[in-house]
Amino acid sequence: MVKLLIADRDQNERAGIGWLVSSYSIPYDQILMAGSLAEVFNQIKSEVPEVVCIELDMIPKEEWDSFKELTKRYIKKVIVMTAEATFERALQGIELHAYDLWVKPQSPVHIKRVLTKCCKEVQAVEKLEPPAQIEVHSVSYRSLFVHQETLGANFRLMLIQLEDPMKQPMLLSFLQDYPFKNPPVLLPLSDMIVTVFSFDNQEPLKELIHIGNRIITDWEEKFSEPVSLVLYDTNDPLLSLNEKYLHAKQALEIRFFKGYRQLSVIEDKVNWVMIDPFLTPSEQREWIDMLNGGDREKIKQWMYKEFLNKEAPYPEPGLLRTRLTSLLAQVRRFMKSFYLDEGILERRYHQVFETILYNPILYRIVQELLLFLYEVLDRAKKHQENARADVIEQAIQYIEEHFPNPQLRLEDVANHVDRSPAYFSSLLTKKQGSSFRQILTKTRIKEAQRLLLDTNLSVQDVADKTGFINPNYFSKIFKEKTGKTPRSFRIRKKV
Repeated sequence: MVKLLIADRDQNERAGIGWLVSSYSIPYDQILMAGSLAEVFNQIKSEVPEVVCIELDMIPKEEWDSFKELTKRYIKKVIVMTAEATFERALQGIELHAYDLWVKPQSPVHIKRVLTKCCKEVQAVEKLEPPAQIEVHSVSYRSLFVHQETLGANFRLMLIQLEDPMKQPMLLSFLQDYPFKNPPVLLPLSDMIVTVFSFDNQEPLKELIHIGNRIITDWEEKFSEPVSLVLYDTNDPLLSLNEKYLHAKQALEIRFFKGYRQLSVIEDKVNWVMIDPFLTPSEQREWIDMLNGGDREKIKQWMYKEFLNKEAPYPEPGLLRTRLTSLLAQVRRFMKSFYLDEGILERRYHQVFETILYNPILYRIVQELLLFLYEVLDRAKKHQENARADVIEQAIQYIEEHFPNPQLRLEDVANHVDRSPAYFSSLLTKKQGSSFRQILTKTRIKEAQRLLLDTNLSVQDVADKTGFINPNYFSKIFKEKTGKTPRSFRIRKKV
């Protein structure tokens, strides 16, 4: 059975070639069509056509390596078409080992001759292939994705995944050249490479673990890109290759807890532990206390105990991500209470939120969240210090405006800055080095000195204007602070 895939962005071109194949009875069993590169990939993965006739202009540069690897692995004959008769297009055809290059418009006679010859050559090769090869080709994308398509009794799956999926062609090339004793079938996907091993013996686990660990070691000797492997080992005759793949794919999530550069061996479907992802009321209170107290060490130990050093059975990763966002919500409320939800810190908050949702490794998420928390605590502490400074400035200004009032009290100033008298008195002494009474007296004496020198007001009037109860008390305090009576101070300064 020979399948032909016709891939061209122009629907008329596709229809025309298809019509030629039907009209001239070229012996293809099935004709497939694709109008985009995505459709080409899907058709190759699902149908595995033996002959592909493709327009080169529909393959962008960033997809060239992926297309080349796919055709090299699964396509027997490639015919390339182009509207550009250039040396560059010819080189692309050579790189694909193309059977023929068609420069549009191409004559129907030539198209018929090339397609007929391709079909006959593929049929002749299939007749010569030994029966053992039929089993190998039965392991395909179709058997991987279609339930019960292929029973997997003698197959073992190893899923290999890079942290950066854009470097997957490099991994595929590495595996294609790898010295396997019994080479597996390689099925590249968008985010991983599925390797399918076939074994006659019933217990190949030891050998596969050795292979997996050796792949990790050899890969790291050549490349710095982190790699993760999942080995699915079971000889359950009732499981299809598709079911094994789904179980193994689910197990890739174990890297969330173990990190990369690890081989995880599973024998069944992963059963995640279900947890309540939201903070309890007592946990919320604990976090409020830790944040308000700025207790970094306690926060760190809480995070480590809650999220790191997990062992199987693991909690469901999605629920842990939700729990982390629940913590971030507590931090968000703390930020708002200090007016920190703006500027650089606000952007960092959104970055951490993205990290929680999408970073594949748990310990990286915890580390990023802790660093963000420390930054928030630093900003909050600085904000508190600035707020205290603002309180003192407001208090001093209030004293300077109201010192003529002989009834001015500490309680009046504390009430003005919205602080308790005891706390305000302690804060004022700490920041200014003087008590409220000392600051008030200093302010009154300073103003009295000015009035004595710049005006002809009597001592009694000066006392009244600077908040002293009577002139005798004023004279007594003035002499204590300046060493002179008000009268002698005025006379001596004017001489």
